[in-house]
Amino acid sequence: METPFFDPNKTYYENWEQGPFGAFIDPKDSLGKYPAIPFGIAAGPLLNARFMKAAMLMGFDHVVYKTVRTREKKSNQWPNVVSVDIKGDLSIEQAKKGVTTKEGFAEPLAITNSFGNPCYPVDVWQQDIAELVEWAKDRKGQRVSAMIEGTRWDETYTDKKFLEDWVLAAQLMQETKVPEIEANFSCPNEGNLVKTLLCYDTSSSRRIAEAIKNKIGNVPLIIKISYFEDQNELEYFVKELGTVVDGFSAINTIQTPVYNAKGKQALPGGDWRLKSGICGTPIKWAGLDMVQRLKSLREKLKMNYQIIGVGGVMSSDDYHEYRSAGADVVMSATGSMWNPHLAVDIKKTL
Repeated sequence: METPFFDPNKTYYENWEQGPFGAFIDPKDSLGKYPAIPFGIAAGPLLNARFMKAAMLMGFDHVVYKTVRTREKKSNQWPNVVSVDIKGDLSIEQAKKGVTTKEGFAEPLAITNSFGNPCYPVDVWQQDIAELVEWAKDRKGQRVSAMIEGTRWDETYTDKKFLEDWVLAAQLMQETKVPEIEANFSCPNEGNLVKTLLCYDTSSSRRIAEAIKNKIGNVPLIIKISYFEDQNELEYFVKELGTVVDGFSAINTIQTPVYNAKGKQALPGGDWRLKSGICGTPIKWAGLDMVQRLKSLREKLKMNYQIIGVGGVMSSDDYHEYRSAGADVVMSATGSMWNPHLAVDIKKTL
């Protein structure tokens, strides 16, 4: 493994201001040497335009700017990226019980990721994305996307105000002229007031997705979703949203309680921080499963949405497995962090 371009030993703000690191410090443009492919980096580790540009120069052709909000939000307390001890796949049954942290990062990579989706002020991220879009406009075959989310900023936020915050986030993002918008329905993204995932509330998801599309018009809208255990629930979700949005990205993480070696809550903060998302090799099975199911539902329901496969993509073999499963686009987060050459590695196999 190489030096990660996002340094887990630094805070979110140190990474935002000083990063990226490793091979991303001085990337060599590979676009002329290798053709563009449907592979990139999912929302998460690409904090700002510097990270995004470096990723594109390194051959990651579809890149997503880390989640932004309608106002500034502070990061969860450091540490935010911690290694966890998981042997094999992280099953849903095991996730209900919890996992334990361990020292150091080694293959097969398994980490927890707990930032709380922090956000710099709107004027900062809008200018950053707008400049990135202008820089990237002539890079044929490469695509910039950015992720938004709505927030219940305090206890007074009704469902109506929550929806309005989503629409405002979409409007602010559209003003940057970004060619594609992702909406994060896959985190407990209503502040720390609601401990659930928006994608598990189909009626609210549809209402919010429709409102976003009404605001952004022809700009493609991708919805990031989590793993669905129940096939009937997934089918209902797809029936309701598959004709509203342009695609689904799956999965984000698998959430589980995270404990230290003494059996105590591993991440500092309130009880709400006990659960954290797991990324890396142990969740690949879930990402592949969701891609296969979304493909089957697309055929069954005669829909045309795009499928973006995410989760545990660490190697060229993983990329090809996702493509064979039905992913139109494949993305990596953890795998790309520790292997900045992953996109080129994949292109060498084609």
